[in-house]
Amino acid sequence: MTFVQMIDCRTDRVDELNRLMDMWVEQTRGRRTATHSMVGMDRSDSTHVVEIVEFPSYEEAMRNSNLPETERIFQEMVALCDDMPTFTDLDVVRDEQLNKDSGRGFFLDCIGGNPELLRELLTDDYRDHDPANPEDLIGVEAFMNEVAGWRTGFDFGFTIDDQIAEGDRVATRWTWNGLHKGEFMGVEPTGKQCIMTGTTTQRFRDGMICESWWQYDRLGLMGQLGVLDM
Repeated sequence: MTFVQMIDCRTDRVDELNRLMDMWVEQTRGRRTATHSMVGMDRSDSTHVVEIVEFPSYEEAMRNSNLPETERIFQEMVALCDDMPTFTDLDVVRDEQLNKDSGRGFFLDCIGGNPELLRELLTDDYRDHDPANPEDLIGVEAFMNEVAGWRTGFDFGFTIDDQIAEGDRVATRWTWNGLHKGEFMGVEPTGKQCIMTGTTTQRFRDGMICESWWQYDRLGLMGQLGVLDM
């Protein structure tokens, strides 16, 4: 179970505290078990600082605490604070990356299911960057027309292989499986079952997808259709 530790302190030496954290990151490289660290400052009291550190488990957090560098940095941290920092240990019982969920729905529910749902997921000014297209597609309708072309040519669906989210971006590594049932890029239906892999990075705004960048093996797909000698 993911484990989070919250360190609550008061100090007017935040810059020094940040430099101390930089030192800890450098000194524990290759041995620390923390996976994510965030420091926040209270908007109503600039001396109130909270650090949130995430670990794969409580046991991994204890391993991290036992590093000699962690103990040394902690003592220096105490010297910067007005009072002894307080610790809150939390077992994470719910952790939802909401943009990741929307990214999955983009492939599984919309493109591979009901494209009309894209109207609820994409911003009006959505921009689509696909190296196979000479120009970016701008707007929901333009992208839906692109999807319609693929659905005319194939019965297809997606498998999500991996996802990574950071800030307003979500990167999805996917596998596409399609049955060539209709004309596609001038190629008459072959009845062949095709497979293609790719990665799409998407930018979110207000919970909706506003931009996508695609990288996928269209050359390999055309080879499977017999258009190219692979």
